[in-house]
Amino acid sequence: MCLPTCVAFYIGALCHMHRSRTPSPRRSKRRSRTRSPIRSRSASPFSLERRRAFDKVREDEEFEKKRRQQEDEAKVIEEETAKRIEEAIRKKVHDALHSEEFKKEFESRIQEGRKKIIDDIAAQLEREKEEALAEARRKEEEKNKEKEQLEQMLEENRRKIEEAQRRAAEEQARKEEERYRELEALQRQKEEALRRKKLEEEQGRQEQMKILGKKNTRPKLSFALGFK
Repeated sequence: MCLPTCVAFYIGALCHMHRSRTPSPRRSKRRSRTRSPIRSRSASPFSLERRRAFDKVREDEEFEKKRRQQEDEAKVIEEETAKRIEEAIRKKVHDALHSEEFKKEFESRIQEGRKKIIDDIAAQLEREKEEALAEARRKEEEKNKEKEQLEQMLEENRRKIEEAQRRAAEEQARKEEERYRELEALQRQKEEALRRKKLEEEQGRQEQMKILGKKNTRPKLSFALGFK
C-alpha cells in the first residue's frame, strides 16, 4: 500500500471513529424484589401495596442512575479512545508525510505529472502544427484552383475575343471583297462606256470622213476655150 493510500486509510478510520458511538449498555435485569418480611399477618393489603410501589420507584431510580453513570463512563471512554486514535493517526500521517519514502514518491508523482503535462503540451502543439499545415495546404489548393479557374476564364475570354476578331476580320474582308467587286464592276462599266463612246466617236468620224470623201470625188467641170 502506497503512502497516500495509507494516509487516506488512517484519515477514514478517524472519521469513522468520530461517527461511531459506543452503544449504551443493556439494561440490566431487575433485581429480584426483596420481599419484606411479613411483619404480622395482621398487615393490611393497602400497606403492602404502598410498600411495593415505593420499592419499585426506588429500584427504577437506582437503575436510571446507574444507566446514566454507565453512559457517561462510556462517553468518556469513547472520547478518550477517539482522542488517542486521532493522535495516533495524526502522528502516523505526520511521520508518513515526512518520511523519505513519501518524499520520493511525492517527487516521483511530481515528475510524472510534469512529464504528462509536457507530453500533453507537445501532443497539442503537434496537433496544432498538423492542423496549421492542413489549413495551409487547403488554402494553397484553393489558391491554385482559383488561379486555374482564372486562367481558364482568361483563356475562354481570349478565345472568344480571337473568335470575334476572326469573324470581324472575315466580315470586313467579305465587305472589302464585295466593295472591290463593285468597284471592278463599276470600272468595267466605265471602261465599257468609254470604249463605246470612243467607238461611237470613231464611227462618227469615219462617217464624216466618208461624207467628206464623197464631196472631194465629185467630177470636175472644165471650161474649154476655143483657142487654136
